Amino acid sequence: MSDYKEQYKENLLKRQNENKTVRKVVFIILLLLTITMAAVITGGYFYIKNTLQPVDPNSEAQKAVSIPIGSSTSSIGEILEEQGIIKDGTAFRYYVKYKNESGFQAGDYSLSPSMTMDEVISKLKSGKVMKESVAKITLPEGIWIEDIASRIGKELDMETEEVINTLDDEEYVETLINEYWFLTDEILNEDIRHPLEGYLFPATYDFEEEPTVELAVKKMLDKTQSVLKSYQGDVENSDLSIHEFMTMASLIEEEASEKADRARISAVFRNRMEKGMLLQTDPTVIYARGEQSGEILQSELDANSPYNTYQNKGLPVGPIANPGVSSIIAAIEPADTEDLYFYARPNGETIFSETNAEHNKVRAKYDEEWDEYYKKKEEEEANSE
Repeated sequence: MSDYKEQYKENLLKRQNENKTVRKVVFIILLLLTITMAAVITGGYFYIKNTLQPVDPNSEAQKAVSIPIGSSTSSIGEILEEQGIIKDGTAFRYYVKYKNESGFQAGDYSLSPSMTMDEVISKLKSGKVMKESVAKITLPEGIWIEDIASRIGKELDMETEEVINTLDDEEYVETLINEYWFLTDEILNEDIRHPLEGYLFPATYDFEEEPTVELAVKKMLDKTQSVLKSYQGDVENSDLSIHEFMTMASLIEEEASEKADRARISAVFRNRMEKGMLLQTDPTVIYARGEQSGEILQSELDANSPYNTYQNKGLPVGPIANPGVSSIIAAIEPADTEDLYFYARPNGETIFSETNAEHNKVRAKYDEEWDEYYKKKEEEEANSE
C-alpha cells in the first residue's frame, strides 16, 4: 500500500511540474506574441506617421502637377509620389479612404513638397488650379532693400525710389507691425535705414494677378512668418529679441559662403558678445557706406555709424540684408563651440580659431589671396568698361 501511495505522489508531483512547465511555455509564448504585436503596432504607427509628414518641410519649391480627368485615388497617389509631393501613393489612397475624402478635381496644380497630406487633399478638392503668372519677383539670399525695391519696381513699372518711399512709410510700417508678430517697434528706430530690411524673405514669388507693392510685401512677410513660426517659442524664451535674431541672421548671411558652417559663425558672434568684444564683421561696414562693391578702406572701418561693428559693441542697429532660412536657423540655434574668430578665404572656405594668436597665423597665411582677388577684380572691371 505504501508503495502505491509513493508512486501516486510521484506521478502527481510529476504532473504538477509538467503543468507548471506548460504554463511557463504558454506564458512565454503569449508574452512574445504580445511584444511582437506591440512592436508591429508601434512600428506601423511611426511608419504611417512618418509617411503622412511632408516630404521636405523646409522646401520652397513649387511643382506643376497635372491630375487627368477621371483619375482614381490610386492614380492620383501615384502621380503625387512620382512628382515628389508625397512620400507614398498607397498611403495617400488609404488615408483618403480613412478620412472619407472625395471630390478631387482634375487640372494643373502648383504643389510643394513642404505641404502636409491634408493640405494636398484640400488643394485638390478646392479646384484652385495653377494659373499663368503675370508677374514674378525673385529675391536672392542676402539682398538689400534697395535691390528689392528695384525688382518690384521693374515688375510694376514703377521707379525704385517710389517703391522705397512706400516700404519706408512709417504709417504703412505700423500697420504691418500690428499684423505680424515678428515686426516690433524696434524697426522704427530712427537710425535704421529701412525698417523692413531683413524681414522680406528671399524666394521667388509668382503673381497670378497684377500685384501692388503692398501685395508683394505681404507675400514676402507671409513667407517669413511661415519660416519663423516653428521657432517662435525659442525666440520668446531667449535673451535676444526677434529683431536681434533677424539682425544676427543677416550678419551670418553676409559672412557665410556656401561651404561655411553658419551655426559656427553664429556661435562666434554670440561668444564675442558674451565677452564684450567687438564683432568686427566687414559686411556691417559695407552696409554702412551704402555700396556693395569695392575694397574696404581704413576710413570706413573708422566711420561713426550705428551699423559699424568695428566701432560699436554688440549687434548693429538692425539687419544689413535679408537672410535665408539656413541663416535664420543658425542665428536661433548656434553651434556649441568656444571659437572667437573666423577667417573667410576667397575660395569660400571658412577657418575658425579660438585665440587671436591662431587667427593671426591664419591671416598671415591667406591675406595675400585677398590682395590677388581684389587686383583681379579691378582688372576685370577695367576691361569691361
